[in-house]
Amino acid sequence: MLPLVYLAIVVVGEPSDARDAVWSREALELMLRSVGLAAAVTETAVAVAVAIAWLTVRTDLRGRRTWAVLCALPLVIPSYIGAYLMVSALGPSGLVQDALGVGSLPSIYGFAGAWLVLSAFTFPYVLLPVQSVLRGLDPQLEDAARGLGRSPRQVFVSVVLPQLVPAIAAGALLVALYVLSDFGAVSILQFDSFTRVIYTTYRSSFEREGAAALACLLVAVTLLVLWLEGRTRRRTRAYHRIAPGAQRRPAVVPLGRWRLPALALVGGVVLLALVLPVGVLGYWATKSVAADIDWGLVASAAGGSLLAAALAAAVAAAAALPVALLAARHPSRASTVLERFSFAGHALPGIVVALALVFLGTRAWPALYQTLAMLVLAYVVLFLPQAIGSIRASLLQIDPHVEEAARSLGRSPLAVLRTITAPLARSGVLAGAALVFLTAVKELPATLLLAPIGFETLATEIWRLTSASFFERGAVPSLVLLAVSAVPLALLTFRAHFDQ
Repeated sequence: MLPLVYLAIVVVGEPSDARDAVWSREALELMLRSVGLAAAVTETAVAVAVAIAWLTVRTDLRGRRTWAVLCALPLVIPSYIGAYLMVSALGPSGLVQDALGVGSLPSIYGFAGAWLVLSAFTFPYVLLPVQSVLRGLDPQLEDAARGLGRSPRQVFVSVVLPQLVPAIAAGALLVALYVLSDFGAVSILQFDSFTRVIYTTYRSSFEREGAAALACLLVAVTLLVLWLEGRTRRRTRAYHRIAPGAQRRPAVVPLGRWRLPALALVGGVVLLALVLPVGVLGYWATKSVAADIDWGLVASAAGGSLLAAALAAAVAAAAALPVALLAARHPSRASTVLERFSFAGHALPGIVVALALVFLGTRAWPALYQTLAMLVLAYVVLFLPQAIGSIRASLLQIDPHVEEAARSLGRSPLAVLRTITAPLARSGVLAGAALVFLTAVKELPATLLLAPIGFETLATEIWRLTSASFFERGAVPSLVLLAVSAVPLALLTFRAHFDQ
């Protein structure tokens, strides 16, 4: 709630300036453009992610474990790097245009380009939790539906899909909030959105009141998105197994004549979202001069990124568990409000959250200012919802009677949480922690403002080089950033699929 308190203080200080900024035609147009982009990207991400999750978990797709890892890897590419790479590949005089030898390609700038880039790099937010839930579904429900005469398509629509709703809603919420708070991709692709105007207002004129008022309007849009997501899952409280005995693995669905279209789908997504940007980045890396690269600084920045992101992932997962438990096990007005407000920081630009913590640090907690703890706190405020969504989806699959049985045998609530609930929800906790790690390791605005003096990360090093028009030199740190992010994600995805 700290960023909201900061915004309230700024807005109340100059109410007339805030009112003029909000009640304007420009603000309405910004809101419509931002909401329209968020809706389009979210719908695309959900459609692509659910299809790929089904193909990589429940079908006989050739190389499905490898495809699962490759389809999750676009998550490691920061939007500001991904947008620049897409422009270099698909923009005017780009690599693709030169390779094809054509006069021009359709423009990648504006709404279409922002939709394409953000969809390509955000669909894993839906893919990972949906895959986790698919692996834990009880196949007896599907067997019973087929025994009653329903076709495979009817079974998926009436039995499987409703059980995926919490994971889909959690992932879609993350995508929508990510798009609403993104600055890098929309700026490079020349699409005016809420966050771009807020960011440029803060950086160019230091006019806090107008920017804070627009940020408050963005929070109002966020609350609307949260309300819509809450209505989607209102009737989906739990999906735990009720049949006795050990749960068996679901049967693999043969693709048959759909094998080639399925391979074309996952291959096309991987080509657009992973192979193309990484290939362009590799091309730039070969153009850079190895002697000009400070390998010691790159190694130090990689260590800083790993340290800060790992601490943020651990703290966020620990903080998200009680919130997710309250939302899943004790639904009430209070727990719903608590969960909803935990999403506030995720929808705000990183610079707003960072300025709020600077305001707090310089006035209330001077001992924390310019420390690693303050940077980790900013990451947790920004990315806590990613852990909450995955953990909550996993908790809904756990039969509460198992926990009640442990309590009746004399175990304390903390012992039940440690020995029963946490192990059963492990996949959701790991997926949530991985999402936080992968997002924190590439966070830029908050890191620039809150990192201790002398503390470098790969994101800040890339920004320093690219802002000085040395993008070829920034290619190697960018590749290191992708490698640092890809290794834990690949290990997590492989482990989940081989445990299936």
